[in-house]
This record gives sequence, structure tokens and C-alpha cells, in this order.
Amino acid sequence: MSVLLAIGTVKGLFLARSEDRRTWEVEEPRFPMSEVYSLCFDGTRLLAGLSDPVYGPVVAAGEDFGAAWSELGRPVFPEETGTSLERVWQLAVGPSGRLYAGTQPSALFTSDDGGGTFELVEPLWDHPHRPFWEAGFGGQAIHTILPHPDDPSEVLVAMSTGGVYRTRDGGGSWTASNTGVQASFLPDPSPEFGQCVHKVARDCGDPRRLYLQNHGGVYRSDDDGSTWESIADGLPGDFGFAMVAHPHRPGTIYTFPINGDERGRYPCDHRCRVFRSRDAGSSWEALTEGLPREPFYPTILRDAMCADDAAPVGIYFGSRSGEVFASADEGDTWTTVAAHLPDVCCVRATTV
Repeated sequence: MSVLLAIGTVKGLFLARSEDRRTWEVEEPRFPMSEVYSLCFDGTRLLAGLSDPVYGPVVAAGEDFGAAWSELGRPVFPEETGTSLERVWQLAVGPSGRLYAGTQPSALFTSDDGGGTFELVEPLWDHPHRPFWEAGFGGQAIHTILPHPDDPSEVLVAMSTGGVYRTRDGGGSWTASNTGVQASFLPDPSPEFGQCVHKVARDCGDPRRLYLQNHGGVYRSDDDGSTWESIADGLPGDFGFAMVAHPHRPGTIYTFPINGDERGRYPCDHRCRVFRSRDAGSSWEALTEGLPREPFYPTILRDAMCADDAAPVGIYFGSRSGEVFASADEGDTWTTVAAHLPDVCCVRATTV
């Protein structure tokens, strides 16, 4: 079995290949002057959201698992919006083949021609809440897009700051879905919207079950985002960015706890630990075998953790210090894929 790991950094895209998910060959970087904030596999194509310092943001496609690259279209805001694209934060493909792009500033675009052209989802852009969405520490952006696996008319998005929004009519209307998610940094800690959501993942067994890592708070929803309850008990902290759902085992999720703002946004206890739950967040276990033992300070960003689709599942994460780690046994043991890369923004894996 061959696995391809795509690693997006602030200075280029690195591709790592392995036959056993323990020893890796890392190729020379592509797009070495571009930030790579988003990656997505679409069959044998690898899609990348690039931010070139001269030419700006664009979506590129690597055919044959990244062997041959070409530039696709770029999301463009209509002139009447008076807005320009700053960055493509998220790429996702729905069950019908529709390509979604989440951007900074917070907007959603769709493409029905494989990324050749993009169209702004105007009902979300025109939502009455939009003027009140604020920029999080990393910017104001839609960073999570979860198309429903069976119903193309249902899509969930999440943004910092703004929270979770859902559509059930193909994007014609959008509803804020943040009940139960706290915003301790606001005068009203339980607002309708304004939460600084960091990442949302969908359970593989029940598409109505969702998991959310917030700017303070870890949550689960069993009703498709209508309400949320805390599942932070058992974690060393409730701040963090990443949230990954196992692709084959319902109720199994992964996160990487980080201290909150007041403590420097370091890993909790300055330890490199992935936490796994096998019971939908009712209990947690620390996964450390093979990870650095010395004090560990780098942050793991929201899209810098992922799973592949093999059996047993591989889990991967990269740090802002340029280290990338892999587990071929669902997190039980870890090996190093690469070190001394530029800051890692996102990782995505697939079997080849």
C-alpha cells in the first residue's frame, strides 16, 4: 500500500510518499514562494489553495496525485461587493462533485466545473449577521466546509469569528447553529453567533453527529449542529485548533490540546500529545509513543492534522516548527515524516 501525504506550508507544498507509513521520501517543494493554506484530494487530483506574494490567491490542481500541475480559476468577489480575495482557507468536494472554497474574508464559493470557475454563494454573503463577523487571531475566514455525505442540499460551514452556519436548501438560506457553544471573550457568553470556532468534524457513522473545537471549549452535537454539549472533561485543556474524525470507526476522534491565549498558546504542559476518544468524547486518552519527550512548544494548526483512508487508519499532524509526524496504527505509535520544514499550515493524506 502506498500513501501520499501532502504538506502545505507557508513556503510551498511538500509531497511525502511511503509504502509502509513508517519510512518516508519527501520531495522537493512545489510553489516555494507561496503559502499553501488549503489542500483537498478529489480522486486522483490534488487541489491546493495557494497565496503567491506577487500574483495573489489561486487554486491549482495536481493531476495524477500531484505529478503534473496547472492553475485553475480563482474565487473572485463581484465588483459590487467592494471586496477582494485575500486567501483560500478551505477546499472541499461534495457528494455531487461540486467543489467548495472557503475564503478570507469569510465567504463561500462553489464550482461545478472542477475549479475552472467559481461563484459566490450570495445568500451567505448577504446574511444579516455578516457585518458583525469579526476577524480571529488568524483572520476572518471560512475554514471548515462539511458537505453532507448523502444530501447535496445540506452543507455546514464554520468561521472565525462567527461560528457555525448550515444550509438545507443548497445554499439558498443559512441558519446560525451555535446553541451551547460558549464565547467567554464576549459580554454575552452564549450569543446566537460570534463564536470563534476553530474546526468541526463529522462522524463517519452518523452524519448528524458533529465534533467542534472552539476558542475555548470542545463540543459534540448529536442533532446536526442544532445544539452542542461539552466533551472537554478528560482533556488537559479545552483550547486547540485541530479536530479529526476517524473515517471508519464511529465515535473515534482526535485533537491536540493547547493552552489558551493567557498561557501562550503552547501545547498543554509543554508536551507533544495527541488525544483520542473512542466513545464520542466521553473519555480521552493521551497518545505519545514515538513523539518528542522533551518540552514541546509549537502549535498545531486547525488543518494540520488528518487521517488517511487505509486500514488500519493512519493519523498525521504537522507543527509550526516544521515537524511532521505519522502513525500507521491509529495513533498508538508515531514516527517522524519530516523535520525543519517551514511552518506547516495543513496536511492531507490518501492511499495511492
